Amino acid sequence: MSARAAAGPRRKAHDEHHRGPERVEPRGPADYLEVMARAMFQAGISWRVVDAKWEGIREAFAGFDPERVAAMTPADVERLMGDPRVIRNRRKVEGLIDNAHTFLALERQFGVFEGYLRSFRDYDSLAEDMSRRFKWLGESGVYYFLWVVGEPVPPYDEWAASRRAHAR
Repeated sequence: MSARAAAGPRRKAHDEHHRGPERVEPRGPADYLEVMARAMFQAGISWRVVDAKWEGIREAFAGFDPERVAAMTPADVERLMGDPRVIRNRRKVEGLIDNAHTFLALERQFGVFEGYLRSFRDYDSLAEDMSRRFKWLGESGVYYFLWVVGEPVPPYDEWAASRRAHAR
């Protein structure tokens, strides 16, 4: 085992702080919904908790297949509220189901989800639209999502500085 691997979560936090989270190349709709779900569940919760439960969350949400998540019923939500594998935040669980519906509607409208993402003239327009359409995706969640799926985002330092300026 390398020294880097032995450092475990502390090293991971350091690495993500300095270079950002690991990027993925989405191979299909489930990959996009999974990254979105991670951004949602991490909102206000330690990433360590989310990481520790992620495999169970993935299983509970049918591998993030948007069709299957969108088909979840109130009975499924109740079942998930009793499932120790998941983060049992009802608003986030219901939000993910709503987001799967929104995702599918955008795929129908644009042909593919990437078509929606690339239909905006700039990052700020896309980020504002995503925050409006998708539950539990605020400014940081949208930035995280777009970064991870490889879409263009401003350099983090510039983005963070602009957010601080807006907060004043």
